[in-house]
Amino acid sequence: MEQSRLLIAIVLSLIIFLVYQFFFTPPTPPQKPAKEAETPVATQEQPVQDKEQAQPYVAESETAGASPQPTIEAEAPSIARTITVQTPFYEAKISENGAVIYSFLLKQYRERVQKDSTLKQVLISDQALGVGHLGFIGKSIDGLDKAVFSTDLAADQLTVEESARNLTFLWRSPTGVVIQKTFSFDATSYIVGLDVTVKNGSGRSIQDRLAIGLNGRAPTDKRMYAFQGPSALINDELQQIKIKKLEDQNSFDGKIKWIAIQSRYFMSGLIPDQVEESRLQLSLNSDKFVTAQYQQPEKVIAPGNQYTYNYRLFIGPKKISYLKNVGNNLDKLIDFGWFDFIARPCLWLLNLFHSGIPNYGVAIIILTILVKVLLWPLGQKSYKSMSEMKKIQPLMKEIREKYKDDKQRMNQEVMGLYKTYKINPLGGCLPMVVQLPVFFALYRMLYQAIELRHAPFFLWINDLSAPDRLFNFNFSIPFMEPPYGIPVLTVIMGASMLLQQKMSPPMGDATQAKMMMFMPIIFTVIFINFSSGLVLYWLVNNILSIAQQYYTQKKYA
Repeated sequence: MEQSRLLIAIVLSLIIFLVYQFFFTPPTPPQKPAKEAETPVATQEQPVQDKEQAQPYVAESETAGASPQPTIEAEAPSIARTITVQTPFYEAKISENGAVIYSFLLKQYRERVQKDSTLKQVLISDQALGVGHLGFIGKSIDGLDKAVFSTDLAADQLTVEESARNLTFLWRSPTGVVIQKTFSFDATSYIVGLDVTVKNGSGRSIQDRLAIGLNGRAPTDKRMYAFQGPSALINDELQQIKIKKLEDQNSFDGKIKWIAIQSRYFMSGLIPDQVEESRLQLSLNSDKFVTAQYQQPEKVIAPGNQYTYNYRLFIGPKKISYLKNVGNNLDKLIDFGWFDFIARPCLWLLNLFHSGIPNYGVAIIILTILVKVLLWPLGQKSYKSMSEMKKIQPLMKEIREKYKDDKQRMNQEVMGLYKTYKINPLGGCLPMVVQLPVFFALYRMLYQAIELRHAPFFLWINDLSAPDRLFNFNFSIPFMEPPYGIPVLTVIMGASMLLQQKMSPPMGDATQAKMMMFMPIIFTVIFINFSSGLVLYWLVNNILSIAQQYYTQKKYA
């Protein structure tokens, strides 16, 4: 009885966890990239150094650079141009209207799994809501919110193939303040350098707080399995701010290492080179665009002086190896939940296996086998206990028949039976409890790993990050999200759970026995919309468990 109740409690806990994740937890939509180059992302992190509050004013014609630059006229052009930057990793579009990046196409990722699909667009924005939009909190520089910059580039396109290239934009206020924005592009990285220099050519001091922002579409999928939206690392603690809670709190103060807006697989982030007390300010407009604004501490720039703010932008895939190279602990943006310490080594192993066998489906199978081998002693103990329980089932049935009208005496006799045969009623359940953290860690890792996005397995499974569907029906199916088709892998997984259930000792209570028989059906319905990579893991794990259970029962029969 005790074992039955505990087993039911464990299974129900697992179901509650999955149902909660499936229906209530606000990760989102998913895609096989063109063969991804594993070029290491260039590390651009610089040690933080103390800087003077202000430096002597440097005229535009005297601005130093890696190479001589033509003088930029800091007058607003009649028509704002769009500059297109091409690198092996992306195509970025920068508007002279605000000198902001409003388009960022990733050349190694596509919107959908089809090879002719369009390139992945990270920034869902327009020219008024781009990355790097500037402002001052106290509005100390008139016209900056509507500034049209000019650039030193004669053509409308900049190609970065080998060495790094800079692109500078200038704007002069009516009072003589010059704002200079210099973007640095690298051919081997998703990192974009951004230096903002304020040159005070006016007759009064500027005492204000600079604000620079990120913009992105607020997540619309209500059934997300991992976090999406604005986040930041403040005082070395990860802050993930849900959109629905912005009305309660929309500003966060502290030492901010980075701010970001993230989706399931991609992100745009702002990383200040100098970590200091600052503020993250969030807002949501009527078009469901969320703005994450990094607000600097107040600076004083006297007339004739200038001050430079240094940042790095990271716009691209949420791949741990890339984020680590950015520095400032940006890799903490990827959060696998309570069991992150298990999930990260598993992801590392998954990539290791993939480097030897370039198929992530096969890598998942190898990883599952390895985990099963490591947990084999726990499983052996569990199945051994189940086998012993199965031996005494006839005696337990007699006790229940004999004392069916006296529950207290029945329990006493059952416990006496356990003691006589030296059986621990919890022996079959406790090892299962220990294995649950591994499942939860793999569940989160396999859902969030960008490595599985558009990664094929075999036959009809061409995207391990999407549910498996054989054929494509033009009618809806209950409990199934589109596309509609036959979830072959999920059905096989449910059948494996049913077989495993029949191999387990029968429940003494008829109601409990019927309830347990429904578990494979419930799990099949829950998994029907899960990514095929996660279903593959669960199926292989079930098959290995069946084999171990069969071996143990034969050994201790």
